Amino acid sequence: MDPGAKRQFWNVICKIRNSGKSIVLTSHSMEECEALCTRLAIMVNGEFKCLGSTQHLKNKFSEGFLLTVKTKRSEPDAAERVKSFVTSQFVGAVLKEEYLDSLTFHIARTDQRWSAMFGLMETSKDRLGIEDYALGQTTLEQVFLFFTKYQRIVD
Repeated sequence: MDPGAKRQFWNVICKIRNSGKSIVLTSHSMEECEALCTRLAIMVNGEFKCLGSTQHLKNKFSEGFLLTVKTKRSEPDAAERVKSFVTSQFVGAVLKEEYLDSLTFHIARTDQRWSAMFGLMETSKDRLGIEDYALGQTTLEQVFLFFTKYQRIVD
């Protein structure tokens, strides 16, 4: 479906949903589920494994946080400083991707509060040569993939 038609279809579904009607939608598109659904269920091997709002599922089955950092191009050693800082300050932080001046880390679930994590990044931003950063929960797609390890293969 082209993007324009998809958007029109989504608008129709949202209008129907907002009028108080129930809609059952099956999809592998987590983007679609986040946009259209108020409650989600994930099924594995014909059994429901979870049910709840998008935020509930993210809170319950999240595997941690994603931290994306963009360093200043004018500071060539900034990436090394950021890598050292993040791995020392955030327990379980693993560098997942590095491309030019962009770094992406996965931070395992931690007892550290979001506000403290943001505070650490904000106070160290200038010293580390950080142009911009984003810290967020793992995505609904990653929650869905968490359940795929339970899928059995049928011959």
